[in-house]
Amino acid sequence: MPIDVAKALAAEPRSTEISWGHKDVQLYHLGLGAGVPATDPAELRYTLESRLHVLPSFATVAGAGMGVVGGLSAPGIEVDLAAVLHGTQSIELHRPIPVDGHATATARVADIYDKGKAAILVLRTDVADEDGPLWTSRAQIFVRGEGGFGGERGPSGRLEPPQRDPDLVAERPIREDQALLYRLSGDWNPLHADPDFARLAGFDRPILHGLCSYGMALKAVVDGALDGDVARVSSYSVRFAGIVHPGESLRVRAWHLDEGRLQLTATVPEREDAPVLGDGMVTYG
Repeated sequence: MPIDVAKALAAEPRSTEISWGHKDVQLYHLGLGAGVPATDPAELRYTLESRLHVLPSFATVAGAGMGVVGGLSAPGIEVDLAAVLHGTQSIELHRPIPVDGHATATARVADIYDKGKAAILVLRTDVADEDGPLWTSRAQIFVRGEGGFGGERGPSGRLEPPQRDPDLVAERPIREDQALLYRLSGDWNPLHADPDFARLAGFDRPILHGLCSYGMALKAVVDGALDGDVARVSSYSVRFAGIVHPGESLRVRAWHLDEGRLQLTATVPEREDAPVLGDGMVTYG
């Protein structure tokens, strides 16, 4: 069996030294569409080194740590990448991410769930520097065709959006070249750049990275509901629900649930609000 559940869960965590600097942060922000208008003081916080702050979703690319692809090479895990789907992504911030950093990322397979026709790998990465913990990230990865081994099904259930008008609606255009720019932050999957590869994968053209949509939605919420203060974000999680293409738009809706919690969704208005992100939750202080 390609997934050896016992071996994967028993494997020792793997640690990697990672580092990043202001250029990495600026490139990531530009890949999310930051910098428009270029001289807007609110955008300069994402693009100008003398005013720079770090959007928490940068944690998904910082230092090219274990990440999703790295997790799929963990002991006991041998799967066909064509059968893999990124299901959920979450980040818990222990303190704001510094503009320049050097840290240790410790990654492991935290759980493996059995959904019958698919297995779900839960990948956890803890990142700390000399001053202590920085962030914890978790990703759930669906591996089609690898279920049925008799394991636990794991948690289920989805969040329904509140039955009222959202407190925030933000539309963000996606440039034709945005996936080409975003992939320079470390995700080189040709699905996001090569039309021939995209067709082999079942798409009529390249699609935007899910984690790019993830970052775009968080930026929209930070700018529109949290006074542009990235340090207020405590955690951020979403379920990936669909795709968006370069040249389309992302429509982000957010609802204040109570003090300290925002629920969000993201859709594609050009395709009658086709879903992209669901079950989104931002906690903040």
